[in-house]
Amino acid sequence: MRPGPRNLLTDVAGLSVGQAQDDLMKTGVTVVVGDASMVAGVHVMGGAPGTRETDLLAPDKTVQAVDALTLAGGSAFGLAAADGVVAGLRADGRGFEAAGHRVPIVPAAIIFDLANGGMKKWDENPYPALGRTAYSTRGSEVKLGSVGAGTGATTAGLKGGLGSASAVLPSGATVGALVAVNAVGQATVGNGPHFWAAPFEHDNEFGGRGAAPSPAPAQQTKLDSPSNTTIAVVATDLALAKADVQRMATAAHDGIARAVVPAHTPLDGDLVFGAATGLREAAEQDRFNLGHVAATCLARAIARAVYHAQPATGDVFPTWQERFG
Repeated sequence: MRPGPRNLLTDVAGLSVGQAQDDLMKTGVTVVVGDASMVAGVHVMGGAPGTRETDLLAPDKTVQAVDALTLAGGSAFGLAAADGVVAGLRADGRGFEAAGHRVPIVPAAIIFDLANGGMKKWDENPYPALGRTAYSTRGSEVKLGSVGAGTGATTAGLKGGLGSASAVLPSGATVGALVAVNAVGQATVGNGPHFWAAPFEHDNEFGGRGAAPSPAPAQQTKLDSPSNTTIAVVATDLALAKADVQRMATAAHDGIARAVVPAHTPLDGDLVFGAATGLREAAEQDRFNLGHVAATCLARAIARAVYHAQPATGDVFPTWQERFG
């Protein structure tokens, strides 16, 4: 299935993305905002997640829609990025109506990027301000690589980053993925330039190197450098119930497993949010295709994150471009 016109999450109608970062601290925030409230779900497969307001995304919980989804660096400190996003939404009159108040609903997830060589000795938690800035700068264009929540991300042996990809279903519906890649494992095969996601690549979007020679060599990990987690948003413009969106998020984890080795370890907090903007009726074939397409989009987005990473002073790992570009 072909990518959308931008090959970004924002090919999904009804979504915008904002990003903010601090290059000295090597960390940042990425926020996905719905033009209107969006149905959302979540699935966690890593053993060390860091989350906010994810319980309310279960299909049996009362709140049926959210205003934004936040991805951030900073480990537990980064969960406060959602405070800044909430403040921006509240100022714009957005939120769940309760007792005469508007309460913005902003689930969040974080990566652990505290050991990436950046300056982390702050006096005041910087993430609320980064979240507010990310919200205020949202739009349809999404920079990839060492930006937003992927600013200080790493994988085993290479810098990670922020990636995105999209696909258009035969019906014309769109699926997109956005991911911050900070995995314990590798997105590449052994010591070479080939991506695990190579079978799903479109139009040389991450270098066109094809599949690695077989058999694959042993994979590296970051077990000696605590820094972990792949967190993502997969979204569609289809009208879906919460249970359908949760199923999409669950199936999308196949994309992490196809693009990162090893994936879903006890030290990763691997998490996928799902979102549906509800602007297009879902046919039965759309529902059948949705999980697979979300997974392949996510696999491609992971490879694009690593492929587009940029070097910076104090990096603990080189970029893919520095080693193989």
